Amino acid sequence: MLATWHRRVKCGGRSVGSPSLCGAVVLSCNRSSLAETMTEEKRDYQEVPTKEGDEVKAEGEVVGLKPKMTLFNGITVIVGSIIGSGIFISPSVVLQNTGSVGMSLVVWIISGLFSMVGAYCYAELGCMIQKTGADYAYIMVTFGPLLAFMRLWVECIIVRPCSQTIVALTFSIYIMKPFFPDCETPDSAERLLAAVCILVLTFVNCWNVKWATRVQDIFTGAKLFALAVIIITGFVQLGRGQTQYFTFDNTEPDFTKVALSFYSGLFAYNGWNYLNFVIEELKEPVKNLPKAIYISISLVTIVYVLANVAFYTTLSPYEVLGSEAVAVSFADRLYRPVEFLIPIFVALSTFGSVNGILFTSSRLFYAGAMEGQMPEILTMIQVKRMTPAPAVLFMSFLSLIYLGSSNISALISYVGFATWLSIGIAVLCVPWLRWKAPELARPIKVHLIWPILYIIATIFITVVPMYAAPIETGIGVGIISTGIPVYLLFIKLRKPHWVKEILRKMTTQLQKSMMVVRPQT
Repeated sequence: MLATWHRRVKCGGRSVGSPSLCGAVVLSCNRSSLAETMTEEKRDYQEVPTKEGDEVKAEGEVVGLKPKMTLFNGITVIVGSIIGSGIFISPSVVLQNTGSVGMSLVVWIISGLFSMVGAYCYAELGCMIQKTGADYAYIMVTFGPLLAFMRLWVECIIVRPCSQTIVALTFSIYIMKPFFPDCETPDSAERLLAAVCILVLTFVNCWNVKWATRVQDIFTGAKLFALAVIIITGFVQLGRGQTQYFTFDNTEPDFTKVALSFYSGLFAYNGWNYLNFVIEELKEPVKNLPKAIYISISLVTIVYVLANVAFYTTLSPYEVLGSEAVAVSFADRLYRPVEFLIPIFVALSTFGSVNGILFTSSRLFYAGAMEGQMPEILTMIQVKRMTPAPAVLFMSFLSLIYLGSSNISALISYVGFATWLSIGIAVLCVPWLRWKAPELARPIKVHLIWPILYIIATIFITVVPMYAAPIETGIGVGIISTGIPVYLLFIKLRKPHWVKEILRKMTTQLQKSMMVVRPQT
């Protein structure tokens, strides 16, 4: 599956990913003096300069990812990626493991603070190592290719496709719930609609980066509107004295189960580091990255806690535990006869979240391929659309595979263990680089107490659940461990010439079919 880096081929002063593409695609170079004397009428492969904002590349423009994202775009990418399915499916799972409403609210608050500390550490790393790929790039610089590949493997095989599948399934559940108010939605229909959601957004992300960010902006507004309605309703209910469920009664005495609840709480916050994955496409990253992180996570934490408070002003713990879609149950109690609007807005919320995950995840695969740890085709950019189309398609393919399972709780367990183990290693880069590379420029410098506290907390939430959920954790460890032989066989060991030749021909054919080339760096 993994290909080695191909030798860059020069043609008329430009670099392309494969010799066979010289003169074959839109970025064709003049291969001889004869080509240089061709008339303009016959050079129908030549590009025409276009107005700014057109989808087709202007003459002489370098192929690569462009910094087009503003601070507002950055905020919507983070908020849009975080607020997806988590706030609408995690309340029941968190309550199940904590036992009481009071303790579940404590878990939500601590999860938000924990994410803020991690994001604070990532702000230093992101401004110091301004490379697409986020924690993958940080681990590569700090600990070398093996650990970086393990992080890449975890993200590629478990975290990103699994997260996208979870959110897409939640989208399908909520969009169909008004049609099945008194029974469960059909499993096959859930999967089919989730697949349609993924495929539509795959097209958007392959076609135009601006389309993808515009989708993110619009659907982020929709999800915040839905949550604002829920939160305002919660304040009204509190004003009516609906506080009977806010107690610590029946709090789970088993500490390991309470620790397991953080997987679901933190899953709802998953995505706070996604802007770091597209830092090369962010304008003024040193200025805008930390601002986007602080504004986004503060906003999300407040929204999540208030949304949970609103749910429990109306729904009892037993109703929350028995609900497949908490927001729908909440709307059924309070918003008749327009209760159908809430599941629609929730579906819009999760649709935007799928887009955010797909947009940022494809850049991770792109970064891994640029380091030679993923197939070379994933480094390539579509010559007219300026999008990493192969990486987007690869991410979508993996997500569709995970649709083979619709057990959301099990999927969350796999994602939780793998995610926080990997992010803990990434945060370890902060003190390590302070020791090993003190000369690196650090526009933002965090106090060392924060990464140390974060690493300790990460050890806690990865080790303790091993006892509480040994089967799910064991499966997660097993999937992660498969990355070691893959690294040794496909990355570390030198491949025979015939294998390289096969991979080269496959890459060339894929390039021709998708009209993609290596970026000029």
